[in-house]
Amino acid sequence: MPINTATTLALVGSPNCGKTSLYNALTGHRQKVANYAGVTVERRIGRLLMDEVSVDVVDLPGVYSFRSESQDQKIARAVIKGEREDQVAPDILLYVMDATKLRESMRFALEVKALGKPMIVALNMMDMAKRDGTDIDIDRLSKDLGVPVVPTVAVRRNGMADLLRLLQDFLPTAMQSQGRDAHEDHAEDDIKALQQQAKKIADAAIRKQGLYTTVSRTVDKVILNSVAGFMILAGLMFLMFQAVFSWAEMPMNMIDSSIGFLQDYAMATIPAGFAQSLVVHGILAGVGSVIIFLPQILILFIFIMLLEQSGYMSRAAFLMDNIMNKVGLSGHAFIPLLSSFACAIPGIMAARTIDNERDRLTTVLMAPLITCSARLPVYTLIIAAFIPSQTVWGMFNLQGVIMFALYFIGIISALLVALVMNKIAGRSRERWFLMELPRYKRPSFRNIALGLWDRTRVFIRRAGTIIMGSTIILWALASYPRPPADAHAPDVLYSAAGIIGQWLENIFAPIGFGWEICIALVPGMAAREVAVSALGTVYALQGSDEAISQSLSETLQTAWSLPTALAFLAWYIFAPQCISTLAVVRRETNGWFWPMVMFGYLFALAYIAAGATYHIASFVMAA
Repeated sequence: MPINTATTLALVGSPNCGKTSLYNALTGHRQKVANYAGVTVERRIGRLLMDEVSVDVVDLPGVYSFRSESQDQKIARAVIKGEREDQVAPDILLYVMDATKLRESMRFALEVKALGKPMIVALNMMDMAKRDGTDIDIDRLSKDLGVPVVPTVAVRRNGMADLLRLLQDFLPTAMQSQGRDAHEDHAEDDIKALQQQAKKIADAAIRKQGLYTTVSRTVDKVILNSVAGFMILAGLMFLMFQAVFSWAEMPMNMIDSSIGFLQDYAMATIPAGFAQSLVVHGILAGVGSVIIFLPQILILFIFIMLLEQSGYMSRAAFLMDNIMNKVGLSGHAFIPLLSSFACAIPGIMAARTIDNERDRLTTVLMAPLITCSARLPVYTLIIAAFIPSQTVWGMFNLQGVIMFALYFIGIISALLVALVMNKIAGRSRERWFLMELPRYKRPSFRNIALGLWDRTRVFIRRAGTIIMGSTIILWALASYPRPPADAHAPDVLYSAAGIIGQWLENIFAPIGFGWEICIALVPGMAAREVAVSALGTVYALQGSDEAISQSLSETLQTAWSLPTALAFLAWYIFAPQCISTLAVVRRETNGWFWPMVMFGYLFALAYIAAGATYHIASFVMAA
């Protein structure tokens, strides 16, 4: 028989199933990589040489289903159906199935089978399944699925001889089917029915379930339960914010004492004048008022990294799918929103993974409402100054309860914004949320330590660049021009910053903000936490030398009323984003329209929320 090169084999499978390892084992170095025409999805084609035949092997993008709208899914489906001019339709489909996740892989296998092409299943990662104690009946699986099944371990080339023999037998059938149109009967299937069928086939094939899988599924029944799962999620978040205050108290006091010592030392060693004011009132008062919150930020990130590395975060996203769907989104939006707890910028960039364009835009506009770590210094400052550190309900720290409430309000606000956008734009078709749940695993304390070190470096670098730079500029604006000789008001009121603050006070006075707060809001656009350093600088410049030893919290207790403090908290739940975030939104949306929409609606929400909070609190206190 002459060598035939007209046969094409396509590898299909989910991400992380070992498909690429199997592709490399089949083709060796006889492969080339390029992009599909008009898209950035990578195309890999290799050549498999057997005794009497040469087969072109195509490695299709890894996807979880043909029901989503991602670019990868569209490419994979179009190639199999022969709808792309730059790729010949495959004659044989080789579905790579993860043996450690038989139930999860089976549903997609049924979708692929429904395309009507000759199909072989490579049951990969058999070594991992055996290590977990899972025993699979290959013959039963092949019979129930209706296609040949070959066990493989692609990374070690185990099972390759059996796979090649099966391919050799399949070639005549594949060549006879060339030119036929693949039919597709899964499009109207009920996904729940398909999932039930997949579970039935997988359960019948598993003779013995591994201990790890058994324990994992038992835990998931609780973690993913619509009632217990939400209680666990809320409990974890509540514990997180209790720890932010309780565990950070000692290191924060140490940093505060160190900053106070440096200020006293600078005043004693630097002659009075320009240099002393810059160091004491500018750099130390400004940057020091932000550095003090580093322990709380690190505690918050310890919890986030523990949840991510343990495998819980993906389950939280799955749990949130029902809630997200009620506001017009899918669980896919939860991961970008979760990233926004660290910073809105990575959260906005993570929205690229969302298939639906409208959902992606909605997620981008929601992300700023999720409380980022830059807000934490602002929240902590006001809570420490005005909320007493006392136990409520017998066991909870009141300050931690208020912090949890602020984060919770941000989340609810984000969901309400999505709901409003969904009502305005009209609900699109129902979305399916398909994702892989990672294995539960013990967090790596080394990785956590490295992550905390990286976060500390980022924070210190930010404090030494953006925050210090903004503080020095603000100090200069708040120090010059100098007041006239017969001035009776604080010196800072005659400065450039004081003049700007007094002008802005006309706008913000109705919501309880004085000129000091107005000054802090402007540099706060560079970075949220700069507002804290700005307040530290402004109050340091108008305070006496004896007052320098006071903490900023103690200063605010005498300078602000409780309604003003609560209004300031309400403002920062919705406060317009920093300049960096707006620039990223412009890049992600390819224009300035949506960044301006974001800035406008956030400013309106912040103003309304702060005003309502101020007037309600004032009324309650007066009653």
